[in-house]
Amino acid sequence: MWRSKVFKPLGLVVVGAMLLVSGAANALPTTFFGEDTGLGELSPSLSAFPNPFPNATAAEADFLSNLSSGVGTEDFETFGDETGAPLVLSFPGSSGSITATLSGTGVINDVPTGDTNGNGRYATSGTKYWDADDDFSITFSSPVSAFGFFGIDIGDFGGQVTATTAGELNMTFTIPNTTLGLGGSVLFWGIIDRAASFTSITFGNTAPGTDFFGFDDMTIGDLQQVTVPEPGTLAIFVLGLAGLAFFMRRRRVA
Repeated sequence: MWRSKVFKPLGLVVVGAMLLVSGAANALPTTFFGEDTGLGELSPSLSAFPNPFPNATAAEADFLSNLSSGVGTEDFETFGDETGAPLVLSFPGSSGSITATLSGTGVINDVPTGDTNGNGRYATSGTKYWDADDDFSITFSSPVSAFGFFGIDIGDFGGQVTATTAGELNMTFTIPNTTLGLGGSVLFWGIIDRAASFTSITFGNTAPGTDFFGFDDMTIGDLQQVTVPEPGTLAIFVLGLAGLAFFMRRRRVA
């Protein structure tokens, strides 16, 4: 009887701990960030091949590792130079395409690979990117749970970028870009939420009209395209509790 009484409560503790830790892991969105400081307004980091911006690309790789292989990335290469908003973009979703409509201030800019626009901005892939100096928004035709992008030349004139999601997830994030550094920096920022989705995201700039920045290689994913990796810390925690249960059973038997 003692063996049964000791084992069952501890078994419940193990199950409860799994639920609590799993819930905590999924309760808040996960953000991804990597930044490579600039080389100056006339010197794109793309000139530093074979890995022009290692911190940003590492953050992107971490972000993508949490998504299925079916997600899409918009590189703006199909748009003409100086095209303004609204831009209508299309991404593959888990059950059909997702339309993303970009609206607000900005235009498509076309800069040859190896150059900047003279002010530190350029594309992170191809030759085209979205050039913005003020707020712009992206609205999705169906909810998404993952969003990531590359930002170029953010903060050299003191601007801080914010990202505000709306929908089930309604939060404002401040992107921790370096301020007052050299021009030409590159960063990657992304967000994944396994519990809530959002239908739009708005980017703000604390120095509108002064601190322009480039926006490129945008990736989105819906909730079904977000993978659920094995939480190593949870596995270790549960194994520890199981060991404790076994130890206490042995003591009771003895």
